[in-house]
Amino acid sequence: MHFSKAARAVLILSLLPGSLIAQTTHDQAFWQAIAKNHYAVPANQSAAVLAHELSQLLGSPDPQLRDDLAYSIFANWIARPNVLQPSELQALADEWRANMKIGIGESDTNSVLRRSFSALCLSMIAERDAKTPFLGEARYHQLLADALTYLQSERDLRGYDAKLGWIHANAHTADLLQALAANSLLTKEEESSILSAIGTRLSSAPQVYTQGEQDRMAAAVLAVIRRPSFDATAFESWLMRLQDEDKRVWANPLTPETLARYQNHTYFLQALAVRLSLEPDSSRTADFKTRVLGILRTR
Repeated sequence: MHFSKAARAVLILSLLPGSLIAQTTHDQAFWQAIAKNHYAVPANQSAAVLAHELSQLLGSPDPQLRDDLAYSIFANWIARPNVLQPSELQALADEWRANMKIGIGESDTNSVLRRSFSALCLSMIAERDAKTPFLGEARYHQLLADALTYLQSERDLRGYDAKLGWIHANAHTADLLQALAANSLLTKEEESSILSAIGTRLSSAPQVYTQGEQDRMAAAVLAVIRRPSFDATAFESWLMRLQDEDKRVWANPLTPETLARYQNHTYFLQALAVRLSLEPDSSRTADFKTRVLGILRTR
């Protein structure tokens, strides 16, 4: 039976023992050379095999390996149509979806790095799929479901660390939801699920986000509400739930956790108001902005 080059690469990866796959055979200088060569795939190398090896670096505690090299190389390879084929991207998407569950529930450990940067790389997969579909309906909806679960389940909310660099799990997952919301496959039920998950994440954080997470969540919400099919009344109801939660903050004894929720809501609404102001003028956008500003005026 004849297999294409892309199919052979995916088949080889699927047959390799897990312990062998996890090994990285190239050093940092190899990946740096790729970055310096405008991210071109080295001669006589398979992009699919290299991508799977590179994927192991998404969990590296070295920010240069994880962020400057692994993420940056993936950002370029995924965006370019002739580097990684659809079947290869599907295999990576399946791997990264699984990564978002590894060590979930842990906090202040390095396991968050693989989860967070897998979500970030999945955002690029989702962005490409929105423009040129290749995931298919089943993978798309499963990816969205896994992203929503991950957003609400992640307990490590660190933004930037002096030693580890960017961690930013919530921001990266918001980026993923933003990209998924641009897809025509998104259903009305899933629109509501995204808003609900973001509302829960804002309300459940035990501390105030300090590295722009609220703004990234605002971008995800904007991607949902700018959809032509989105129900404006659903947005109003969602905003009212946030406002009702905040009213209860002042109706009960204050705690650091309830104050953090109030502040996260405030910074989120401010970010959303600014993003709505930057949208092209329309009566629909103006109405959304009026609703958000109406709440902010009461704070």
